[in-house]
Amino acid sequence: MQRCSWCGEDALYVKYHDEEWGVPVHEDHKHFEFLVLESAQAGLSWLTILKRRENYREAYDDFDVVKVAGYDEAKAIELLNNPGIIRNRKKIEASINNAKRFIEIQREFGSFDTYLWNFVDNKVIKNQWEDISQVPANTEISDKLSKDLKKRGFKFIGTTIIYSYMQATGLVNDHVKNCFRYNEV
Repeated sequence: MQRCSWCGEDALYVKYHDEEWGVPVHEDHKHFEFLVLESAQAGLSWLTILKRRENYREAYDDFDVVKVAGYDEAKAIELLNNPGIIRNRKKIEASINNAKRFIEIQREFGSFDTYLWNFVDNKVIKNQWEDISQVPANTEISDKLSKDLKKRGFKFIGTTIIYSYMQATGLVNDHVKNCFRYNEV
């Protein structure tokens, strides 16, 4: 069975690749989870974040966007002292800020999902990569989405983070063509 080479042999990474990566997401709760995790991943490997995912779920009240939006300084300090997550003040502050901005988008568009999928005309972009080296770090759409999110006050949402987010949540199918998941998602 052929897979995208980036997942290597690590069981957690393989499971993520086989079951989640590139599967279209349409639940706001899951969108918020991936936004928090992708922002936390900036400058680190995705495997580093995957290994801490359960810790994030616990620390962030199972990614309840309303609860996270209400976090105060005491909660931010608690998160900074949590050895199970990435303890970076700017990333933690960004996650709380982004929860507030996320709710604003939900109010404006009815859901974050509706807002997000408009950037891809409500259909998955299915790329035709032969090799993982062909996959870009960002695209015009990720540039546009990142710029719009920043304009709305989001933090730690650069175009590379957003492209990774788009791959993870299935807005784009970047499985290589010989990967068994390519036609499944």
